[in-house]
Amino acid sequence: IAAGSGYFQHGHTYLAHPVACAAALATVNEIESRGLLAQVQSRGDYLRRALDERLGTHPNVGDIRGRGLFVGIELVADRQTKAPLPVGQRTHAKIRQAAMRAGLLVYPMGGTIDGERGDHVLIAPPYIIEQAQIDELVERLDTALQAVLPRAVSA
Repeated sequence: IAAGSGYFQHGHTYLAHPVACAAALATVNEIESRGLLAQVQSRGDYLRRALDERLGTHPNVGDIRGRGLFVGIELVADRQTKAPLPVGQRTHAKIRQAAMRAGLLVYPMGGTIDGERGDHVLIAPPYIIEQAQIDELVERLDTALQAVLPRAVSA
């Protein structure tokens, strides 16, 4: 931490308070009773395929990885070498702004290699997302990437 950004970013959900624990239990019960985990798995597979198809050959996408509906897109200067983008460009922040203009919220982060270098964006749509909405999400994310990191050649 001292050699990197100097801060420890973290978060806690439901922090063991009885009311928060009751909310957590109600959430788990709702996930189970509505079969949402199976939906997250199938829609997550669909999301990954859609992202791979649309962004998988983008020269600045180093990797697309995740689980279920929680997916990260690694942004790089060179797809083959995975060299990071220049720190001063703050590409992750520019992608966030472009995504917001396109009507999409993403979770951007920089410094993921060593506290300074490395850009990515995370997407985490709701468990109840429909396939048509996934298509829209991927379209909007592609629009944001094109605004900040246009492809050198058509994909």
